Amino acid sequence: MAAAIIDGKAVAAEVRERVAADVREFADSHDGRVPGLATVLVGEDPASQVYVGNKRKQTEEVGMRSIHHGLDDSTPEDELLELIAELNADDGVDGILVQLPLPDAIDQDAVVAAIDPGKDVDGLTAGSAGLLAQGRPGLVACTPQGVMELLRHAGVEVEGAEAVVVGRSILVGRPLANLLLNASATVTVCHSRTRDLGEVCRRADILVAAVGAPRMVRGDWVKPGAAVIDVGINRTDDGLVGDVDFEAAKEVAGAITPVPGGVGPMTIAMLLSNTLRAATARAAAAATASA
Repeated sequence: MAAAIIDGKAVAAEVRERVAADVREFADSHDGRVPGLATVLVGEDPASQVYVGNKRKQTEEVGMRSIHHGLDDSTPEDELLELIAELNADDGVDGILVQLPLPDAIDQDAVVAAIDPGKDVDGLTAGSAGLLAQGRPGLVACTPQGVMELLRHAGVEVEGAEAVVVGRSILVGRPLANLLLNASATVTVCHSRTRDLGEVCRRADILVAAVGAPRMVRGDWVKPGAAVIDVGINRTDDGLVGDVDFEAAKEVAGAITPVPGGVGPMTIAMLLSNTLRAATARAAAAATASA
């Protein structure tokens, strides 16, 4: 029997509806004020422009305020850091998202580090990563959060499961491994130096591919009945494909995400959720400070 297809578009729509309802409730409790998300785009990369445009559109659709700063690709690093400092200090801004990658002349790590961890809705600062690693509350990278939401929606039992994450990036692999570990899975992180990768993958009750290599994970790497989450999006002559050989894997897996339409739609949905979470935490802190 072929695997159940996990519909990321439908799950993302449910998350957005939930966020929109919570935004209305937030506004009712805070004299009409709504959470604000600031996006910063340096340069005119076409793909980045599309991504930021989608983020701004969906931010407004759930009733939040979108604040955008588009900078020329010749913008010096100190000017960008100055802008981030202003956004950190702006009470109307609850979340800050600097679209990556940045131009080569700018130190990406320095820019990410400059973001207030309380407004780090991308979950990429060392502070956010540290909280996650310690299992403490904080803002978590959006794509890994989206993966966990898909697993919950599909009814996948994470506690006690053997999870294998193929990929160790700070955007997906590392934070996802911590999320799975915090949910009481037994986690193995694989990478380009892993020996007998197929054999390791075959042990997984939950198999996540996040390496950016088209159809690298073969059908015979999948344990029968496993949940397979494909984070990869690769442009090929056949169109968009994931890191998993979908046609082969779906004949073995119990549940699987497609590409496109699986993990992708979840990223912006979780960004909106993070922005609301950041606004709620900041409002609570302000209330405590003024009490």
